[in-house]
Amino acid sequence: MNLTYNGEAICVDSEQSLQQIIVSKGAKPPFAVALNGQFVPAGQLPETKLNSGDSIEVLSPIQGG
Repeated sequence: MNLTYNGEAICVDSEQSLQQIIVSKGAKPPFAVALNGQFVPAGQLPETKLNSGDSIEVLSPIQGG
């Protein structure tokens, strides 16, 4: 299945959940996830299934002052 992950085209197994894909790409908590522009709560990541063409954005907070 073809997806976009942080602007990069990727191909993944269609059985993978959103959380499995994020972990496989090396994201380290804390992070926020948007699927097709919609925020996905952390508790829903393991059960969120994907469709070909979906766009995933993973954002990590940046500390500073």
